[in-house]
Amino acid sequence: MQPSLVKYNTPILISTTTGGKGKKEKKKQDAQPAMTQTEDILNSILPPREWTQDDQLWVQYVSSTPATRADVINLQEDLDKWLQQRQARETGICPIREELYSQCFDELIRQVTIICAERGLLLLRVRDEIRMTICAYQSLYESSIAFGMRKALQAEQRRNQHQKKLKDLHVANNKLRQEVEELERKIADIESQEADRRDKEEKKHKEDVDMHRKMNAAKKEQLESLLQAPKK
Repeated sequence: MQPSLVKYNTPILISTTTGGKGKKEKKKQDAQPAMTQTEDILNSILPPREWTQDDQLWVQYVSSTPATRADVINLQEDLDKWLQQRQARETGICPIREELYSQCFDELIRQVTIICAERGLLLLRVRDEIRMTICAYQSLYESSIAFGMRKALQAEQRRNQHQKKLKDLHVANNKLRQEVEELERKIADIESQEADRRDKEEKKHKEDVDMHRKMNAAKKEQLESLLQAPKK
């Protein structure tokens, strides 16, 4: 049985697994001592511990011996020693530290209950309320951790989606830029071809105009020479 900061009486053998059922019950009935009212209250607040060892059932009731000043000092020293031995963390959430302080508080409840049962029952209510509050905070902490993990996973998924979308946009942008450059080259080629064609047409048109002018001039001279010829 694991040691505890709560002070217990000497373990009592309840029964063994070798005897019959009736014998086992008889042993259990004989092993239970007569309880006082204070001990009944203590057992209701801090239930006895039971365990099996070597096919034997043992029970250990909480001690009803009043605590002295030395017991309180030893409790504080044991608490500090066990916190150090079990390497409990000083800050943050630590199950080991929570367990040891819970045992220390139970021992204080035991000491107070022996002196004043009503005060012990009131401390029991305080202990249960504290445990309920701690459980609520633990549930809130776990739910917040789960919520944070979901948000982190969602953020990671969105980041991956955004990166993929950004990569696709870069690829599409490069493709469009290549298409623009190709179209610009085609436009430049078409403009160059049109300019050459226009120059050739203008040159040909000029040559035709010059040729027609020369022909008109020649015909004009021929006509004038015919008109000026003497009559016979």
